[in-house]
Amino acid sequence: MEHDNPRLQRYFIYFSYDGTHYHGWQLQPNGISVQAVLQQALTTLLRTPIEVVGAGRTDTGVHARLMVAHFDFAAAMDTEQVVYRLNRMLPRDISVKKLVPVAGDMHARFSAKWRTYRYYIHTAKSPFLRHYSLLVTFPLDFKQMNEGCKLLLAQRDFAAFCKSGGDNKTTLCEVTTCQWVQTAAHEWYFEITANRFLRNMVRATVGTLMLLGRHKISLSEFQRILTDGNRSQAGESMPGHALFLEDIVYWDKKYYDYLIDDLRQILIFNNKFKEEK
Repeated sequence: MEHDNPRLQRYFIYFSYDGTHYHGWQLQPNGISVQAVLQQALTTLLRTPIEVVGAGRTDTGVHARLMVAHFDFAAAMDTEQVVYRLNRMLPRDISVKKLVPVAGDMHARFSAKWRTYRYYIHTAKSPFLRHYSLLVTFPLDFKQMNEGCKLLLAQRDFAAFCKSGGDNKTTLCEVTTCQWVQTAAHEWYFEITANRFLRNMVRATVGTLMLLGRHKISLSEFQRILTDGNRSQAGESMPGHALFLEDIVYWDKKYYDYLIDDLRQILIFNNKFKEEK
């Protein structure tokens, strides 16, 4: 929501966190959350109650290599100094990258165009990967799983991967990237980019793709799961410790104002050309 006080400046805060010891991003009545810790640090530092609005929410144990939130503040600030002091106040598992003043109508959640998640797995035991990657001990057909990814790219309704009881008003999502990528002999990650994500969607998608990779289901059965939209037919939700929110992309309002103006000029020119003919 756009703030209606012209004396307030909106800021975007870019940060990352290790979600191991948190009950997700969002404020919780009976558990510590990343949002609560960040709000408390900002409130203490700026000496006024601060409420932050995140670009989305991550579940318990899920990490963010990049998260964005916004808040409003009445006074001018030295953003570099605030970042420095915040990082001294925050615990070691939360790190602020930058603080940027933005237009009052920019919204951390609703102005975001694309979000990217990665789910990491390793297929050989490693003491150094276990906290941030899932050990998979059964063979997987990654070629078949990437064929399943092609079906996901053509899919619009992801009800099959939506946690029951969620508060989603719609289960429609636009997926632009979906693939399994190998980074080392025994290390892979699943990457998916979309305009929005449903609750538990990524972990349920990974669980269902693994059924495909184990040849527990065929491609046609995978497609039927997507078409039927029944969560009970899909695979299990995979553990959260291997999931990372990797990136968030925002529309640049100024760029699109220029783009709209250019399109308007093209339409005027085309109409004038038609009239002259």
